[in-house]
Amino acid sequence: MTDTSTNTTAAGADWRAWQESWDRQQEWYMPDREDRFRIMLDMVEALVGTAPRVLDLACGTGSITARLLARFPEATSTGVDLDPALLAIARGTFEGDERVSFVTADLKDPDWPAKLPYDSYDAVLTATALHWLHSDPLAALYGQVAELVRDGGVFMNADHMIDETTPRINAAERAQRHARMDQAKQGGALDWAEWWQVAAADPVLAGPTARRFEIYGEHADGDMPSAAWHARVLREKGFAEARPVWCSPSDTLLLAVK
Repeated sequence: MTDTSTNTTAAGADWRAWQESWDRQQEWYMPDREDRFRIMLDMVEALVGTAPRVLDLACGTGSITARLLARFPEATSTGVDLDPALLAIARGTFEGDERVSFVTADLKDPDWPAKLPYDSYDAVLTATALHWLHSDPLAALYGQVAELVRDGGVFMNADHMIDETTPRINAAERAQRHARMDQAKQGGALDWAEWWQVAAADPVLAGPTARRFEIYGEHADGDMPSAAWHARVLREKGFAEARPVWCSPSDTLLLAVK
């Protein structure tokens, strides 16, 4: 589960502390983050049971995998991502856990599924990650995901999904959300840029973080189409059913069943 890019720096790293730090940074943006994870796993249990084979898509530090295994000890997870820093944290966190494996792959590469250890999965899960893709490559990715999900299996994406037909609602929600974030910032919360500054200064993560910014730059901004767009495209790509199963004023958890 390790590779040569992490072996030289893993000794002495406090991976649990890095996971907690990542969670706090993400929760600054999404105080209801755990709600979406809970509903996601509720739907996994309802549709594919308590021992699923899961693909954690754009897995980052393995946030979904951690919650999956805590709730379903008989589950297995394959995490796939391109970010070397977040993958270093993920690999360090789950080192020695035979239920978990990680794959380094670019989801915009049409051949990325060939790197996976399995041809099919009971569930493909992702959260707050695919919004960096524009609509055309995201639609293409959904086609690949449909091929990886077994018949009766599920795909879930929890992410920013913006309905452009409600501009006043969107503006009001965004203003309120940013006001609350500003209040939390006064309490010492790290934002995205500050978290990466801390990672870049750490002897364990400095190298992977530098490589991460070579790949992505400061931040990749894709499209954030509506939940209706996601549901329609997922059905077009081979899923039998697709609809939201949870939403906040800004985000949606979209569930599709093969």
